[in-house]
Amino acid sequence: MSDFGGMEDLLQDFLVEAGDLLSGVDNKLVDLERVPNDKGLLNDIFRGFHTIKGGAGFLNATELVTLCHLTENLFDKLRNGELVVTPEVMDVILSSTGAVRDMFGYLEQGVQPPAAATSLIESLRLAIAGGLSRVPPAAPVAQAAAAAPQAAAPVAVAVPPAVAPSGDGLDWNALFETVTGTKPAVAPTPVPVTIEAPVAPVVIHQSDEALAHKTPEQVIKAAVGRRATDKPGASGPVGRRDSEKTRDNSIRVDTSRLDQVLNLSGEIGLTKNRLNALRSDILNGRNDTETLHALDLAVSQLDLLVSDLQNAVMKTRMQPIGRLFQKYPRIARDLARNLGKDVELVLAGEETEIDKTMIEDLSDPIIHLIRNAVDHGVEDTQERLANGKPEKSIVRLEARQEGDHIVILVADDGRGMNAERLRAKAVEKGLITDEEANTMDERQSFNLVFLPGFSMASQISDVSGRGVGMDVVRTNIQKLNGSIDIRSSLGKGTTFVISLPLTLAILPVLLVRLGEQPFAVPLSMVREILPIEPAEVQEVGGRATMVVRGEVLPIMPLTTLLGWEPVQTPEYGVLMQSAEQSFILAIDSFAGREDAVIKSLDDFRPKGVAGVTTLSNGQIVLILDMKELLGALGDTRGGGVSRRELLAKLAAPALAA
Repeated sequence: MSDFGGMEDLLQDFLVEAGDLLSGVDNKLVDLERVPNDKGLLNDIFRGFHTIKGGAGFLNATELVTLCHLTENLFDKLRNGELVVTPEVMDVILSSTGAVRDMFGYLEQGVQPPAAATSLIESLRLAIAGGLSRVPPAAPVAQAAAAAPQAAAPVAVAVPPAVAPSGDGLDWNALFETVTGTKPAVAPTPVPVTIEAPVAPVVIHQSDEALAHKTPEQVIKAAVGRRATDKPGASGPVGRRDSEKTRDNSIRVDTSRLDQVLNLSGEIGLTKNRLNALRSDILNGRNDTETLHALDLAVSQLDLLVSDLQNAVMKTRMQPIGRLFQKYPRIARDLARNLGKDVELVLAGEETEIDKTMIEDLSDPIIHLIRNAVDHGVEDTQERLANGKPEKSIVRLEARQEGDHIVILVADDGRGMNAERLRAKAVEKGLITDEEANTMDERQSFNLVFLPGFSMASQISDVSGRGVGMDVVRTNIQKLNGSIDIRSSLGKGTTFVISLPLTLAILPVLLVRLGEQPFAVPLSMVREILPIEPAEVQEVGGRATMVVRGEVLPIMPLTTLLGWEPVQTPEYGVLMQSAEQSFILAIDSFAGREDAVIKSLDDFRPKGVAGVTTLSNGQIVLILDMKELLGALGDTRGGGVSRRELLAKLAAPALAA
C-alpha cells in the first residue's frame, strides 16, 4: 500500500526532476572541490538542494526534508565564508547526497523514507560546527562510519573526554555538546557511545589493504551513494542504481519536436485527401495528362512528407548523452580518492543526441572504461612527477556525431599500453600461442585486453584484476551494433573509441539469397564481397577455406548455419568479421543493400533470428543474428520453430496483412 495515495503522479514527477537535480549537484560538488572559492557553484548547489527539499516537503517526506535542511546549513556556512571546502567536508557532503539518493529509493517503492543514520547526522553537525578536521584521534567519526559493517549493527564510537578549550580557541566541550546534544562526561578515558551504522558511509581515503576486502560492485555503488547490501525487492530502499536495472520505458520529448510531428501528420492528411480525389477522377475515366501529372506530384509530396515524419519520430527517441555523462564525475572522483590519485574527469559533447535505449545500455560499459582509466591508465603521483607530467591526471569523456554514427571517446594521459607486454601476458595465461603472438600487429595486441580472463593486474583488488570487465564492455557494445577500438601511445596515454549507430530502430543490412529466398545480415559485419572459385577452395582440418590476402579464412555456407540442405554450389562469399573471428559466408546471390526497420518477434523467436523487416516490394525478410547462428552451428531448430516453418508463417496472408 502506497503512502502517497492520490499523489503517485506527483511523486513520479518529483523523482524524475529531483534525480536530475541531484546528479547535477554531485557534478557541481566535484567541480567545487577543484575551485572551492567559486560562489556561483555554491549558489547553484544550494538552489538544487533547496528545490529538492521543497518537493520533499510537498510530499510530506519529513526525514528527507530534515537531511536536506541540515546539508543546506552546511552549504550556507560555506558560501558565507564561515567554513572552507576541504576533502573531509566534501566527503561528508557526498555522503549526504548518497543518503538522499537512498531515500529516493524508498520513495520509488511508495513508502516514506526513514531517518538518516545518526552517524551521518553527527558528521554533518560536526562539519557545520567547523570541527570536522579537528576531531581528535579518539573520535574519528568518518573513519568509524566507513569501517562499519554493512549490516545495521551498532557501532561503538569513542567520544573525547571533557577538555579545556584548546590553544587555538576551539572549545571542545562546547563543540561536543553542539554535536551530541549532551554534556561530555568528565573522565580520564574515552566514553563509548553506541550509534547505528550509517546508510551512506562517509567516503574517506583507504589503503590498498582495506580496498582489497571490497568487491567492484561495492566500490561502484559506494561511488554513487548506494549501500552494497541493498538488493531489489529487499525491505530496504531500491536506490537509483538497482532501479535502473528495470528499464525505464518513459521518455522526455521537447514539445517543439512533437509539434513538428503533428504538423507533418496534418500535411499527410491533406495529401491523402488529394490522392483520394485523384483516384476518384481516374476511376471516372479522367486519364488526361494533367490528371496523371497531378497524381505524380501528390505521390512525390507524400513520399517527402513520410520521410520527414520518419525522421521527426526518430528524433523523439533521441536524448542528450549528457544525461548519461552527468553521473560519472562523482564516480571518477570517489574512485581516484580511494586509490590515492589526483584525477579530473573532463566532459565534452554532452549535447550530442543518441537513441534513448542506447543511453541506458551504455551506462555500465563506460563505468568500466572510466574505472580502468583511473586504476590502470593513470599513474601514481610519484610516477607522474618522475616522468615530468603534471601531478593531476586528466581523463576525458567525449561524445560527437560523425555521419550516421555516434563516437564516444574515453581517453587518459597515463602510461599507455605496451603491446609487447600484452602479448607476453596473453601467452602466459594461455589465451594465445607463441605463434599467434608473433604474427600480431600493435592494434591486434591492444585488442587482447578484450579477451575473457585477460588482466595485467598482478593481484586482484576491489577495482580490477579479474579479467572480466573489458570482455563485458566489448560484448555490451556489440549488442548495440557498435564497435570499440583502442589507440595507445606508450608514456602518453590510451584512448578507447566506441562507434555506435545513431539509433537501434533502423539497421543497415545486406540482402543475400539462398535460391530465391532473401535474408538480411547486418552490414556492420560485412567487410568484402568475394566470388568463390572452386579452384581456390582448400580443405584445412576437414573444413573448406580460402586464402584472402595471406589470411586463411573458413568458409561457412549459410545453408549449414540455417540447417538447410544445400541445393546448389554457392557462387559468392561475404567476408564477415565478428568479435570472435573472421569468416566467409557462402551464399547463392545478392539482393542489394537496405536500411531495415526492425520488427521484433514477440510470440516466437528462433535462434539466429534478430527480427524481421519488410522490403519495398512488400516481401518479409528475416534479419539474421550471426553471433547466435555461429554459436548454434548445425542447430536447425530455435524456440521450437524451424526456420522453414517461420518462413511459412511469415508468408501467410494474415500475417502479411
